[in-house]
Amino acid sequence: MSKPNRDRFDDVPRTSGRVGAHRAEAPGMNGWIVLLWSFVAALVLIIGGIFGSLVVMGRISLFPEAVPTAMPSPEETGVVDTTYSVLILNATADEGLDDQMRDTLINSGWSADVVFASDSTSQDFSTTTVYYVADEDELAAIGLAGVIGGADVQQSDFYADMNDTDQKQLTVVIGLDRSSNPPAATETPAP
Repeated sequence: MSKPNRDRFDDVPRTSGRVGAHRAEAPGMNGWIVLLWSFVAALVLIIGGIFGSLVVMGRISLFPEAVPTAMPSPEETGVVDTTYSVLILNATADEGLDDQMRDTLINSGWSADVVFASDSTSQDFSTTTVYYVADEDELAAIGLAGVIGGADVQQSDFYADMNDTDQKQLTVVIGLDRSSNPPAATETPAP
């Protein structure tokens, strides 16, 4: 029998392990990848369990109902009505506040013959207030309070007798909040 001829496959080194399609993966990486995937799976299961428990207990709603929001109520801004006669009473110790306010109203469109200024019998009224008599006069009183730079608005018929004509009237009582040097006095209740 004769010896076969040598070819390139006869010179393969025997120390390199398997060659070709049967090559094995590096054995050190498999353990870490399995451990990492185990941690990820455990974390997903724990988070899913907590979320599911909260849904079952009613602490989380998957489809919450819309809660109606409270609509803000419109604030009355008033109407500036220069057809009203205005009585201004200075209820402070400062001289001339009534005349200054009268000038303000005349410059805002009121006729000089319907704006009256006088001193009040009281000089310790705390807050400037606009008084009106009838319910339909409230918006005009709010408008007047805005023209004079802000004031309380109250309904009272105490000043209704001071108007000799049938013309609608508003009354402004200037309080210590407009005074440049308010005395330390107690508040007189509003009429």
